[in-house]
Amino acid sequence: MMELTDNELISQYLHGETKAFKYLIERYSSALYNFAVRLGASNDAADIVQDIFIKVWQNLKKFNSAKASFKTWIYTIARNTITDYLRKKKPALFSQLDSEDDTPSFEDSIEDTALLPDEVLEKAEDSAFLNSLIGGLSVNYRTVLSLYYDEEMTFDEIGKVLGKPLNTVKSQHRRALLELKKLAKSHMHQSK
Repeated sequence: MMELTDNELISQYLHGETKAFKYLIERYSSALYNFAVRLGASNDAADIVQDIFIKVWQNLKKFNSAKASFKTWIYTIARNTITDYLRKKKPALFSQLDSEDDTPSFEDSIEDTALLPDEVLEKAEDSAFLNSLIGGLSVNYRTVLSLYYDEEMTFDEIGKVLGKPLNTVKSQHRRALLELKKLAKSHMHQSK
């Protein structure tokens, strides 16, 4: 049954095959757990994943594959659940987040082919170093980077998950990389 597509599993579940939902959970639980951890909810990631699947289960009849893929839909639920959790646990994170301007700046329009210096790319082999840098980014930036690089979603899919226009997602991706570059340079200067 694991070789079935998400839509086939959903259809089977909605037609009474309860094991099909178990396979959806197995398919996505590890990735959603990692997503919660990357967004800053590591202490409660298991509980958050459970909440995500409860919401998925409660709303599965509302899922419309014509509007979005199941992956996009479940990550939308995941992102909202994680964001709600972080708002309650770490309200200071969201005071800056709510005021973030999504208007592309002049800096965003400049082509930068070397977003990360060579020394940083070498250090990026060390996932702890990279994770510490990413941990210094805002939740919005971490979300965009995680969905793009870890979950391999397109900018269009990320826009659907975040409920934001394509150009805003592209702008946030670029800003996240620029901010990551600044953090890396700052770290490089501190370690010398």
